[in-house]
Amino acid sequence: MKEFTTDDLINFLPRFRTFVGIDSDGCVFDTMEAKQKDFFHPAIIRHWKLEAIEPQVRAAAEFTYLHSVYRGLNRFLGLCKTFELLNDWPEAHDYATLPNPADLRIYCDSGLPLSNATLQTEAARTGSSLLAAVLVWSLELNIDIDQNMPDPPPFQGSEDALKLISARSDVIVISQTQATALLKDWYRDNLDRYVSVIAGPELGSKIDHFTMAAVDRYSPKAILMIGDAPGDMATAEAIGCNFFPINPGHEIESWQCFIDEAYSEFLAGGFSLKYQQQLNHTFKSLLPRTPPWK
Repeated sequence: MKEFTTDDLINFLPRFRTFVGIDSDGCVFDTMEAKQKDFFHPAIIRHWKLEAIEPQVRAAAEFTYLHSVYRGLNRFLGLCKTFELLNDWPEAHDYATLPNPADLRIYCDSGLPLSNATLQTEAARTGSSLLAAVLVWSLELNIDIDQNMPDPPPFQGSEDALKLISARSDVIVISQTQATALLKDWYRDNLDRYVSVIAGPELGSKIDHFTMAAVDRYSPKAILMIGDAPGDMATAEAIGCNFFPINPGHEIESWQCFIDEAYSEFLAGGFSLKYQQQLNHTFKSLLPRTPPWK
């Protein structure tokens, strides 16, 4: 199992005139619901002793990580947003001692790659007890997922799409899933054969991944981001490339649409403004900004 470095992105050599960056969790692999509900959220409750407000913690975490504009955030950004929502929810903070997420917000907004390695460095540098606790939570979470999570299946149609893409475009994985889980998924199902690089948060943000591997090597219309979260759409907008959404709850239909029409549209010169707007409108309608308890 190859572990990739930033050199693999910086020294990336194009073989085709088009480039596709593809997300992993919730996009290629049906991981989001099980990973969040069975591992992430119980670990938050257990680690910060929030059993007294379990329904509120689960509601805030599910909204943040799965069912809102925050879907797909790096785990530390998602945890910070979950704590912020809970601190603003009287039914939660009146019945439990909630952590003050201020130190975590500073770390999340620092511009550092959000990974266990940088978190460990910042926890030591600042002496923050919260950052130290978050690091323990994250490391234990990795072990729990690695040892106990059932193997997530690829979504129906995703491998067919990867075969199609790899025959006509350069393709790499662009993800914020920790490398331990990310590499395991792609190598277990032999889907690594369709991609040149598997990049997680250890190699930077998704914008960093695109910047290192693609931005100066392809025209913007020849670059495509495939993802299931608003952060993926924001990444595409930031670098001025095409975006194809894998719509949450409609993943199989999305992959079929990609195979039937979207990839051909991309190869023909990139998505038209009208086509891109239609895709974005449908996608954004599925992910609200305001939680249901507000």
